[in-house]
Order: sequence, then structure tokens, then C-alpha cells
Amino acid sequence: MFPRALSAMKVSLIMAVTASALFLLQGCSGGGSASSTGTLKLSITDKMSDDFDKVVISIREIRIVPSGRENALDNDPGLPLVVRFAEPKVVDVMSLQFVQEPLGDVVLPSGNYSQVRLILEPNPNGQGQQLSNYLVLKSDLNTRIPLTTPSAGQSGLKVLGPLEIKAGVINAVMIDFDPNTAIVTRGNGEYNLKPTGIRMVCMSEMLTRYGSISGTLFSTFKDWSSATVAVKRRGAIQDVDPIAAGRVFANYTGGAWQAPFAAFVPPSSPTVVYKTFVASNGFNLYSSSAVSVNQGQTTDLGTVHLVETP
Repeated sequence: MFPRALSAMKVSLIMAVTASALFLLQGCSGGGSASSTGTLKLSITDKMSDDFDKVVISIREIRIVPSGRENALDNDPGLPLVVRFAEPKVVDVMSLQFVQEPLGDVVLPSGNYSQVRLILEPNPNGQGQQLSNYLVLKSDLNTRIPLTTPSAGQSGLKVLGPLEIKAGVINAVMIDFDPNTAIVTRGNGEYNLKPTGIRMVCMSEMLTRYGSISGTLFSTFKDWSSATVAVKRRGAIQDVDPIAAGRVFANYTGGAWQAPFAAFVPPSSPTVVYKTFVASNGFNLYSSSAVSVNQGQTTDLGTVHLVETP
């Protein structure tokens, strides 16, 4: 379904935020307080790839963008700073399969936010200098290929929300970095990072042990721009609010509008399984069969065909 050079590896940035809603879904953690601030905590994890041996990014800082400030530059004082590293934090995401590496935390005002920005150290212009952001293919372990980030030096890699942060409620949010849509091969041999291929997934809590549910949303008869994916527990626990939820964005490729997704949840128990729901304007609500999730593994739902509402 996807080109070989853009296979199944998914990279996820895990964030704990003071929010009770993500992508207009309520009650990720429940509760609340009279406080006007909350704490954001970050860590990073990944899923392996058949094609990439290394995917290295150098993070200079991370910022959150309040709604209405989407056009602000990355040094705008109105963008709350999550973390700024004295030296760029170099992360080979391929070394973090189902492992979390902490990145930092910050106290933030409650309110509505539209983006998370990953501000990367730019690659040097001179020949022979060490690259800041690059990938290595398994087919050629001796060559570092630059990752081109057209806007990252000015306004960062923009990971789109919306994200509502409410005081006194802590949520976990994974940013799913999927090379199937986030890394684009250009005709001149360059590899570009495409921010719309990086997605946030809201979870009910920070996870020390987890697996994932994945699939690909697909439609050939009607275009769609985005969809909300939500996962709920079934069995001994009957969730009203999702335990994991996020929004994905469609790409037109191979004669269809499609997009991969992943949700990260605790491993199933003998009495708890998971169902996945997909909602998109103009399409029927999709509900999967109940599935189990194992620690450190992905449960693949395959292709989810969106059905147009009559």
C-alpha cells in the first residue's frame, strides 16, 4: 500500500498534559480543580521500521502554540516554552522501540492550544559537517541522508491539534511520527519531513507498559480531510470516554484518500479488550470488533474502509 522506503515504523512523542479533552473528546482523565495551571510532561518512544536503520533528529526546544497564534515565529514570547536544551538533544528514534525517554516538563496556563512545535537544530550548509537531522537506510548503512525540514528553523515542525488544556487534570498525549506520511521522498533524492504526518494521540494516563492498535483509514469514493480515532475498553470495564483518541489527516495517494493511525494503550487483561471507533464528517461511524493488545506489540486492524453517509 505504501512505497518500500516509507514502511511501518512509527515514532511517538508521549506528553502528559493538564487536559480533559483532545480533538474535542471529553474526559480523558476526569476530575478538575480551581487551579489555572497544570503540568506538561514529555517523553519519546518508537516502533521499528523495515527500511530505516536510524532516524536521528536534534531537538533544540519544544513550544506549545495557543489558539490564534498559529502564524507566530518560534521565538515569539507568546508561545509557552516546554523545554530548551543547552545543547540540542540528539535522539535516534529507532533505538526506542516501546521504550520512553523523558524530555522535560513545564507548568502551563489552562486554555485552548492549536499546535505543538518541535524546533529542530538546522542541518549545516557546509560540506563535510556533521548532520543534525538525518536517516540511514538498512540497505546502505554507510550513508547518512539529510532530513530536510523546510520550516523547522523558522516555525518548527507543527504538530496539529486542537488541544484543550484544563487545570488540575493530567492527560498523556503521544505524538505519533509515522514515516509513511511524515517522511516524503522527493524526485531529487531528498527526504523531507512533512508535519501533517505527525499526529497527537490522547491517552488516559502515562504508560509504563503498553502496546498499540493500528490500521489505515481508506476511501476511494469520497474525499475526507481528517478523522477522529478513539479506543475504548470493553469487558469488565465499559468506557464512556476513550482511553486513547486522536485526529489523523488524509493524503491522496494510490487513487484513494488514506492515512495510517496508531493508538497506544495498556496491555489487555483476561477481562478487558479494546474497540476502535472512527468518526469523520460525511461518513458512517466505524466500530471495530473487540481486540486484545499485548505488551510491546501492535494489533493491526488492517484497512478500515470509510463508508459515505447516505
